[in-house]
Amino acid sequence: MTGVTLQDSPAAPAPHPRPAGRAARCAVAALALAGTAWAVRAVWHLRLSLAGEPASGPPDQGGGTHRPLNALEDSYHQVASLGSAVTAVCAVVFLFWLDRVRDNARVLSGTQPRYGSFWLLLGWVVPVANLWIPRGVVADVHRSVFPERRLPAVVNWWWGLWLAGLAGSAGIIYSDGTDEIIARAYSGVLPLLAADLFVVAAAAAAALMVRTLTAAQQEHIARAGY
Repeated sequence: MTGVTLQDSPAAPAPHPRPAGRAARCAVAALALAGTAWAVRAVWHLRLSLAGEPASGPPDQGGGTHRPLNALEDSYHQVASLGSAVTAVCAVVFLFWLDRVRDNARVLSGTQPRYGSFWLLLGWVVPVANLWIPRGVVADVHRSVFPERRLPAVVNWWWGLWLAGLAGSAGIIYSDGTDEIIARAYSGVLPLLAADLFVVAAAAAAALMVRTLTAAQQEHIARAGY
């Protein structure tokens, strides 16, 4: 009986990291737009405070009754809606960048990420877990590739400012509607302005963080000869 020699099937090519520069530039641009949107929001909070509450009272009169909005209040609704839309787009672009550099870190380090892929989204919305997991996902991107290096300080600055904005009275996530925020601006604007400034500062720190982590990873990819 004639034997049949089976040739070994060719091995699958080793995965290569993908360029992250474009994703980083898009993320930085989106963060700049989001920061600008929240700065504009802060200006409107201040304008509402300086204008003072109308004699007719706040927009929400209670008992399901809402009075007609004046021109300034109506413009604030538009500013708030635009800011929310810009923030949503920024979140998508930021997560796209994070997914790209996270995948590259897996290829470069040869290890699986500390947090599973589902945490990339759920980590931002699950109560209590959202206080540390998103930072952990970002930190793991750097530490898995550069275990000998200290985590860049900008990561902690970004996360601290983000949490401060999140906890603020008009932070990224809040339960009150736009009319309730208008009433707060009339009665006490300082907490709103503080929250706005924290969000703007967090956006700026996030942009610097994106540039810092991407540059380090791209330098490592170039040295490795990919």
